[in-house]
Amino acid sequence: MQRMCFTFEIFEGQEAEYKKRHDEIWPELVAAIKDAGFTNYSLFRRGTQIVGYFEVEPDAATAFAKLGKAESNARWAKWFEEVIVNLTDNKGNLMEMTEVWHLD
Repeated sequence: MQRMCFTFEIFEGQEAEYKKRHDEIWPELVAAIKDAGFTNYSLFRRGTQIVGYFEVEPDAATAFAKLGKAESNARWAKWFEEVIVNLTDNKGNLMEMTEVWHLD
């Protein structure tokens, strides 16, 4: 199991829309996320900064590869283009945060 924390920005003025869309997340996307191996997935917002956390089996690379094949994931990503400033760095990598400590 791999734990991952990441961050990204949304456009100013899109805070309520970002929340609304997640309040109405599509059941087929939730199923695809779970099927890909993601668990304990949370998103937090402070201003326009989003911090995400998830746990994944067997690892993030495998899970993202599987999720990337889901049509609902592609539609969701397209739908959020007007809301999210930058989900990845200039190399296409999630802006991952380094874990420095963990308590079970």
